[in-house]
Amino acid sequence: MRPLRYSINVTLDGCCHHEAGLAPDEESMRFWTAEMARADALLFGRVTYEMMESAWRRPATGTWPDWMGAWQVPFAEAIDQAKKYVVSSKASGVDWNAELLQGDLGQAVQRLKQEPGEGLFVGGVTLPLALADLGLIDEYVFVVQPVLAGHGPTLLAGLRERIRLELVDRQEFRSGVAALRYRPTRVTS
Repeated sequence: MRPLRYSINVTLDGCCHHEAGLAPDEESMRFWTAEMARADALLFGRVTYEMMESAWRRPATGTWPDWMGAWQVPFAEAIDQAKKYVVSSKASGVDWNAELLQGDLGQAVQRLKQEPGEGLFVGGVTLPLALADLGLIDEYVFVVQPVLAGHGPTLLAGLRERIRLELVDRQEFRSGVAALRYRPTRVTS
């Protein structure tokens, strides 16, 4: 069974707005590129999908935009080429190597997890909350930014039940960012 990994940037006070942390640097982009490489497919809600598409879809010209540095291109290529699944009740169709997930969320994600492969990656805020509530996330990767945002959406706000996690890996970046990898602990009675 493929593991479902939730990876997100988060500030020290729990904010997970994409602009709340430090601007990406070469080291963090290498990390995120490696995360993309560990995934057979990406799972996004509509809002995250549209945000990622607007930033990382290869332009029709085939040339990456001038604002993109050479160190950002490997990530851009990885996410652009990745298979994507989009969960949405509002979108009527998607492209960018994507398809809509239809029907019951839990059942649809369980089917994806049962396919062979290295793993699935989920990003965003709302969809991961629903998946965590369903107990479907196998690994949490929090890229902790040394920033206090003071506002914005917070990580897994509204989670129905507490999920106990076990730290399985830690990576520190020169910028002060720390990538913390956790797995849920299974409670045995």
